[in-house]
Amino acid sequence: MTSLQQRLDALAGDRLRGMRRGLEKESLRAQPDGKLALTPHPAALGSALTHPHITTDYSESQLELITGVHDSVDACLSQLSEVHQFTVRSLRAAGDEMLWASSMPCGLPTDETIPLGRYGSSNVGRAKSVYRMGLGHRYGRRMQTISGIHYNWSLPGVDNDGYFALIRNFRRHAFLLLTLFGASPAVCSSFVEGRHHELQKLSERTLYMPHGTSLRMGRLGYQSEAQATLAVSYNGLEGYAASLQDALTRPWPAYEAVGIRNPGGDYNQLATTLLQIENEFYGTIRPKRVIYPGERPLHALRERGVEYIEVRLMDLDPFETIGIGARTLRFLDVFLLHCLLADSPPDTPEEISELAHNQHLTAARGREPGLCLQRSGQSVPLVQWGLELIEQLEPIARTLDATHGGTEHADAVAHARAALQAPDTLPSARVLQAMHRDHHDVFVAFAREQSLQTHARLLALPWSAKQQARYEAMAAQSLADQRAIEAADTMPFEIYRQEYTSPHRLGRPQEQAHELVA
Repeated sequence: MTSLQQRLDALAGDRLRGMRRGLEKESLRAQPDGKLALTPHPAALGSALTHPHITTDYSESQLELITGVHDSVDACLSQLSEVHQFTVRSLRAAGDEMLWASSMPCGLPTDETIPLGRYGSSNVGRAKSVYRMGLGHRYGRRMQTISGIHYNWSLPGVDNDGYFALIRNFRRHAFLLLTLFGASPAVCSSFVEGRHHELQKLSERTLYMPHGTSLRMGRLGYQSEAQATLAVSYNGLEGYAASLQDALTRPWPAYEAVGIRNPGGDYNQLATTLLQIENEFYGTIRPKRVIYPGERPLHALRERGVEYIEVRLMDLDPFETIGIGARTLRFLDVFLLHCLLADSPPDTPEEISELAHNQHLTAARGREPGLCLQRSGQSVPLVQWGLELIEQLEPIARTLDATHGGTEHADAVAHARAALQAPDTLPSARVLQAMHRDHHDVFVAFAREQSLQTHARLLALPWSAKQQARYEAMAAQSLADQRAIEAADTMPFEIYRQEYTSPHRLGRPQEQAHELVA
């Protein structure tokens, strides 16, 4: 059997230099007092439907800033910083709103008051809003206001089986990323109003877990009873696609009770199936493919295969100006290469259950001294397992450094080793320390202060008239593009909805596809 080292040695420098990455970063717009901004998406930022770099996620109040595809960490972060600069300058010109620096939300109003994202009058724009209405009915709107940062990553020459092997290992070892980079151990009590939770009271308006790392990725985050019934296997594209196909076509009684429309004729959701569309499936990592206009993501995967993976478990780091830093991204590059190169046996229902247990335990108690996780039915200390993994990352980091020059990857791995052995230095611990030291243990006061500081730092960065003009032109073009889409629409929305959610749009299972080709 080929060893990890042999696979690493076989990777030519050209392939390593061909590594590509991009970022998608969500942030709520907040008022100066730390409450959610309820204003529409700022007109100066262009169209949330068509702008290539600035859109909204769930809520009209939740910005999503997106980079292009980059061949270096520095170029990727530089673009994300530039998009932030234009955004905060636009916010300042319009009033006093700021980007919220934490993954867990600011002070929230009543659930129904949280505004859904709006994308204009076109069918595709209306479908995006109806989908969000459905998410609100299914999970509550508050849950959707959690923000994170997604890392899109690819390496040349990796086939479907290679990406699924990476995904299986990522899921096995995700506890290490939650421990090292989780930064959401506390939350404003408004977030859980009326919900069952196991959080402890820290102060009048703040709840927390003393050793929590990422409440966002725990039982309070993107979880649902319906989705808990999905035991999706990642043993290959066909099995994964079949699992998704089932969830996208299986009627779900609770959602059938909600119905497609309310008695007044307004839309409640896109479909009454377990998942309305593919994006509703919450995972820590996803296989992805760039889609054609109007194409379903599952169809694209089935027809053209996996193009890249999307890492979805990273919290916003409130101590970083744009929510994430270069050292973290370099660690992710090493970690993902390890997931790709290490042996990756098929997953089993037992292991899938074990991984869900490990994720919830790490999110809620990851810094607890002596905490043990489950590995192949055995109890193993989290820190011990993490250190074993970090040892395997070191040669990969050295190879990346030899390819690119410098020592940044090795430094990132060394920093992770030190942090794992000194849990008080982890971001989740630093959040609690800063809250206690400076903000009377009040989460919103801490996150508000971090938001004000990052806002000021972004405004202080150099910004040229040429940059401003380029982003203004992009915003104007996006508005023109939205108008063109709206003008071209002729199909009634109900016909569009039925056509878009039709099972035949999901692509053919591979066996049938082969028969038809033959």
